[in-house]
Amino acid sequence: MTETTLLEPPPVGLALRTLLRADATVLLRNRQALLLSIVLPVAMLFITGAGGNGRRQVLEPGYLIGLSITYGLMAAGLFGYPMAVARDRESGVFQRMRVTPVPMWTVSVSRIAVQLVLSLVMSLVVLALGGVRHHLTFGPSNWLLVLVVSLLGALVFLAIGQAIVGLTTTSGQVNAFSRVLFALLLVVGLVGSSGLLGTTFKTIAGWTPVGGLSNLFSAATGSVAWGSDQVIGLVASVLYAVVFGFIGVRWFRWTVR
Repeated sequence: MTETTLLEPPPVGLALRTLLRADATVLLRNRQALLLSIVLPVAMLFITGAGGNGRRQVLEPGYLIGLSITYGLMAAGLFGYPMAVARDRESGVFQRMRVTPVPMWTVSVSRIAVQLVLSLVMSLVVLALGGVRHHLTFGPSNWLLVLVVSLLGALVFLAIGQAIVGLTTTSGQVNAFSRVLFALLLVVGLVGSSGLLGTTFKTIAGWTPVGGLSNLFSAATGSVAWGSDQVIGLVASVLYAVVFGFIGVRWFRWTVR
């Protein structure tokens, strides 16, 4: 009589450490992801900061720094993360991992954790360069608040990216939806929150992910006082993270079938 030996699942800690090392290595080798996450936000920081004094009165330095960080968070959350998940799903990576004793939830946790760390690093880089660019000095509380808002912003856009990849079946669809949403959010957040189109549109833009986070960053950097705009940004960001996170988890498929 033949005995069947069942594979025991590895300890969760060991599985997470192994996945974290693998995901971090893949991310560091992905030049496109690093470009979207760090180089482009820095470029946007200097592009938006160019111009005369009149322009700086419309877009104050804290807002420009926050917008650049938000841009990096949005690029990683709407392009880097969902595209990587979609490609792995199409190539059968998840289907093969489902037959292993590794809990599948650790796969998602590992990828999200690596993205969060990259987002925090990007935020520190942009904040430091933004201080130099605009001749600002930030105290410890400013650095801490910016990191907290960056963490919240990263969760918002990762949740939206998870929803996109959960509601679509191919990487082509993910890419198309991400590009349209990215452009829409960027224009609404940049133009609307600046007040160039009036108070009503500025209020509406404050409820968008880009506008809400930019207002939070403005207060976190000490450029403006905490007020109703920041409360709206905080409430909106939490709602986006919870709602889109639920959608992304609820309707996510590990295979394309």
